[in-house]
Amino acid sequence: MAESSKWSKIVVAGLVTGAVLFALTGKEESAPARPAAAFPKRLEIPSLALKAPLMKLGLAGDGEIELPPFEKPAVAGWFDRSEVPGDGGPSVIIGHVDTKTAPAVFYRLRQVRKGAEIKVLRSDGRIARYKVDTVEQVPKDHFPAERVYVEDGLRLITCGGTFDRGTHEYLDNIIVYASSA
Repeated sequence: MAESSKWSKIVVAGLVTGAVLFALTGKEESAPARPAAAFPKRLEIPSLALKAPLMKLGLAGDGEIELPPFEKPAVAGWFDRSEVPGDGGPSVIIGHVDTKTAPAVFYRLRQVRKGAEIKVLRSDGRIARYKVDTVEQVPKDHFPAERVYVEDGLRLITCGGTFDRGTHEYLDNIIVYASSA
């Protein structure tokens, strides 16, 4: 997988998303107020035998969405400007597909099928349950920001498609769209 700076196209989509959110809701883009105990801790996709801890991802100083560190390839991250899974609204979880040397947490994400169960375990003891609606592969320069960051449901995002050795990045994103079960 390319370095985090290679996710710039996702970041651009994130910046566009801020403008879309402001235009649609009239609210400033800020982390939603939540009880201190309500945050996602672990993601499970039984059909892929995937169990991954979740870390909080925010915005970096340059306005880009933070990514899980490459040094922790088995960890995915919940974007804290999205809703806590199970609270309604759009919730976004990002993970790497691979590193320079090995598969990462979302290596098999493109293999998940419609109807598959996704569970997000929360710090308050609740389990948010989702069913996969669709899986799509989209070019990074056509990232569907409004569908990902505005519409209700859980979104899992990673890189995919062809790896461009010249730019050291994948050309596409794999996006899983899931609804509350």
